[in-house]
Amino acid sequence: MRKMRKLFYLCAYDMPISPAIREKRRQAILDLVATRTITRQSELVQLLLANGFDATQSSVSRDLRELGITKLASGYGRIGVTGSPDMEVPEGYVRKVATAGNNLTVVKTATGAAQRVALYLDRSEWPEIVGTISGDDTIFVATRNAGEQKQLLSRLRLLQH
Repeated sequence: MRKMRKLFYLCAYDMPISPAIREKRRQAILDLVATRTITRQSELVQLLLANGFDATQSSVSRDLRELGITKLASGYGRIGVTGSPDMEVPEGYVRKVATAGNNLTVVKTATGAAQRVALYLDRSEWPEIVGTISGDDTIFVATRNAGEQKQLLSRLRLLQH
C-alpha cells in the first residue's frame, strides 16, 4: 500500500499541467511574495499547496526563475527589468551570461549589439552596476560584490532569450 501511495504521489506531480493552471499558480506566487516574507522555497511550496495549487520544489524553482524572482537578503523578491524609458533591448540581443569571479559578469550578445545593450545597462540605473565595458559582441559588467552580482544575474536572465 505504501509503495502504491508513493507511486501515485510521483505520477501525480510528473503530469504536465495546462498553461492556464500554471499562470494561476504563478500569479499566486507573485501575490504571496508581494505580501509575505518568504525565505525558503519549501515554505512557498507549502503555501501554494495550502491554497489549492499543485506545486513541487522543482516547479516552484522554475516559476521563480521565469518570473524574475530571486532570493534577496530579506527573502524572495522580484527584481524588475526597467531601463531608460527611451531605451529597449530588442529580443534576442542577449545570448549568454556568465560570471568571471565574484564581481565581473560577462554578457555575450548578437554580433554588433554589445554597445547598445551596454548603453541600456548604463542608463538603467540598476544600483548593482558599477560600470560596463563593451566590444562588438561582449560586455563586461562590474559589480561591487557577489551579492550584487547575483541580483544582476537575475535581471540579465530576463533579457536573455
